[in-house]
Amino acid sequence: MARIFFIKLDKLYFQLQKFPRRRQVVVNSIFLFTLAFYLSFLPITFANQPAINVLTVQLATNAEKLIQQSEQLYKSGNFSEAVRVLQEAVRSYELQKDNIHQAAALSNLALVYQQLGLLQEAENAIATSLNLLGWDAKGQKLIVNQQNSQLLEVLAQTFEIQVGLQLSVGQPEVSLITSQRAEKFWQQLGNGDGVTRSRINQAQALRVSGFYRRALDILQAVNKQLQTQPDSPMKVAALRSLGNALQLAGDFERSQQVLQQSINIAQNLKLPQDVSIGEFSLGNTKRAQGDFASAIAHYQKAAEVAPNTFSKIQAQINQLSLLVETEKTTDAKALAPIIQSQLVNLPLNHASLYASINFARTIQNINDNKNIAQILVKTVQQAQNLGDRQVESYALGSLGEVYEKTQQWDEAKKLTEKALLIAQEIDASDIAYLWQWQLGRLLKAKGNIKNAIASYDAAVSTLQSLRSDLVAVNRDVQFNFRDRVEPIYRQSVELLLQEKGQGKPDLDKVRKRIEALQIAELDNFFREACLNNQFVVLDKVVDKDNPNTAIFYPIILENELAVILKLPNRPLIYKNNAVSRKQVEQVVIQLRKDIVQPEKTKKVKELSEQLYNWLIQPVADDLKASSVNTLVFIPDGLLRNIPMGILYDGKEYLIEKYAIALSPGLQLFTPQALTKANFNALTGGLSQIPKNENFAPLPYVKNELNEIQELGVKTTTLLDDKFRSTILEKTINQQPYRIVHLATHGKFSSKATDTFILAYDKRIYVGELDTLLKSRGEKRSEPVELLVLSACETAAGDNRATLGLAGVAIKAGARSTLASLWNINDDSTAFFINEFYRQLTSGKTTKSEALRQAQIKMLKSDNYSRSAQWAPYVLVGNWL
Repeated sequence: MARIFFIKLDKLYFQLQKFPRRRQVVVNSIFLFTLAFYLSFLPITFANQPAINVLTVQLATNAEKLIQQSEQLYKSGNFSEAVRVLQEAVRSYELQKDNIHQAAALSNLALVYQQLGLLQEAENAIATSLNLLGWDAKGQKLIVNQQNSQLLEVLAQTFEIQVGLQLSVGQPEVSLITSQRAEKFWQQLGNGDGVTRSRINQAQALRVSGFYRRALDILQAVNKQLQTQPDSPMKVAALRSLGNALQLAGDFERSQQVLQQSINIAQNLKLPQDVSIGEFSLGNTKRAQGDFASAIAHYQKAAEVAPNTFSKIQAQINQLSLLVETEKTTDAKALAPIIQSQLVNLPLNHASLYASINFARTIQNINDNKNIAQILVKTVQQAQNLGDRQVESYALGSLGEVYEKTQQWDEAKKLTEKALLIAQEIDASDIAYLWQWQLGRLLKAKGNIKNAIASYDAAVSTLQSLRSDLVAVNRDVQFNFRDRVEPIYRQSVELLLQEKGQGKPDLDKVRKRIEALQIAELDNFFREACLNNQFVVLDKVVDKDNPNTAIFYPIILENELAVILKLPNRPLIYKNNAVSRKQVEQVVIQLRKDIVQPEKTKKVKELSEQLYNWLIQPVADDLKASSVNTLVFIPDGLLRNIPMGILYDGKEYLIEKYAIALSPGLQLFTPQALTKANFNALTGGLSQIPKNENFAPLPYVKNELNEIQELGVKTTTLLDDKFRSTILEKTINQQPYRIVHLATHGKFSSKATDTFILAYDKRIYVGELDTLLKSRGEKRSEPVELLVLSACETAAGDNRATLGLAGVAIKAGARSTLASLWNINDDSTAFFINEFYRQLTSGKTTKSEALRQAQIKMLKSDNYSRSAQWAPYVLVGNWL
């Protein structure tokens, strides 16, 4: 009787700096170790076998013993020896001409090869196994005349092994198809556990591909089905997969609940490995939430209950990395030698070598470089002995970084180039971009700017080729995005602008590079490639369609604040200030705090004037010499948190001189001016807040919505209990409303899961906006021209909260979005909205000019002249 390893691959999440997987998840600082879900073999029982002679019996008995021996070696982590024993079993079954058992042994061998990082050997073993089983790889069908249950069972399990292998080599789409094929055979066999495993694998493939909603739907359906069944290891695993998926989707509360349920069942079933993995996952959820003390406690618990050294080390390395991150240096230094002493006793395999690299990278700031280098040199040698080129590349590149930090440029360059060559040869683009970036830094340090730019260009190109992979990461931890992706773009721009000493810098390339960063940020926000609509390039609008508009590109660099100005039908203008990123951000953060405090008016003007001098003054003469009356800003970084109209020249605010709009990038939804014929609005809001929400009432909302109607706008109004998500969706699909005005609380956050608008029955999250409006878009070609969110605010203390505003604007599919950056008095909002619509309905002005006039009226009024009242409104998108 042959046995086959259990197939489903469970992912253990390693929270470590700069550690990539294979190409499907590129920049995740959470490294995913691949382990067998269950380490026991699954028996394959054969009934009604033909009579065999004594020699055949001896061969079969010997092969069975080899399978049992390899199982024990696999459980102990001795994968190299397991390979040798399984190869012997394969030969034994081949002599017996026992195709099914030989195929099972080959599939087991492929799984062990994966643990050693020998992915090509694993692929070859799987291909041979499938061929023995009668699977036609070209025709994608089974060509065996007599299909018995034993053959189908081995075939289904082999497909499950292939699923994990395809994920390992960055083929999640193919992996999805394979797992669906496995499910089909399990259904044919009537094997419910196999069906469940296949569906969990499908969710994993979808998650890796960035389809989080579909992955969650599958896992929730599996979980619902298992809830009615007795507790089992399968239920434990399914709950853990769901908990991890919820954590990746940013739903931390539900993730915690589901993971805890998984742990509780595992404890009742006395499954220490599953308890350890569950505690590990729960630690990651707590870490993503920023609850570091609880995360450390869960990692400690995971280590305490771990039934083997390797699982213990995984938890301890995560604990160590968090201690280092939170600057608990004494505790980190105490734990590091304990981990290092255990690492040397681990069997050599793909996972243990990665653990050594992760450990070395984690202790970079608390240990001497010599010790780190020794660990990495040894790992390189061990990877070479195993033939694991992926590990070899990562160890070499990491060693190159150690030399970079000690300014041994030539040695660092050689190591980095070798690491890059290997990464490119094995098509490990997720690793390659890191070494392209590192090589660019080294060339810059040596003064070779031209070649440094070429290396950065290559890194950016690799990142953009991996765009769909970049989003398949945990968005809260991925803000190592800011450590591992954003710096590449910014440092690249710095190098491009340095070309000015050798000739004129390529300003258009600089603009496009910053736009690529902003698109990556939005992709990162949604965890999907979100900007795939039809756009018009802003330059075309300015040069041909609206030649009274200028486009501003402020760019915050480490030691420079750059400004690129696009004037109608003129070459790009570049100015810069020798001011550090830290200085700029300090001014912006302080201004954002002071702007809402009435007693800080003088300080607000001082800080606003400083920003004016940095951003506007260098090009003030160019603006005066043009016929420009509208400024469109593509703000960078923390500058998004400040309404540009607040900039002050010592006499006037910028809004007093120019109409102002914001754009998420160099492209724009096809712009179109509103006409009186388009003034058909769906208005809605809440004056009374649902009892389960802790927001202040908005008593002026009813007046606000009534006044819009009184100004001649044809409206359909949903107020209070009529303003429900279901009614809103139904109403918005009944006719082509060109204006959607929502007077309700809402919040913009750097987290998509915390960005929402409040309806009477629920919070409508940003990810639901496109769903809400999509059916409308399918029925009617006219987009929403103007989306107004009159009572929303950005999340307090969230420096990237305005990503949420940009996200709402994009997901809603509106050409223009008008919103407020902070919470304002209900009565002042009603005053502003009345004047804005009065200007807009005159039919003689653009949306940006209507905004300007409304703000100026407030600024000149007796009651609403404070910056906290008139300044927060911003227009995103089409300004016409």
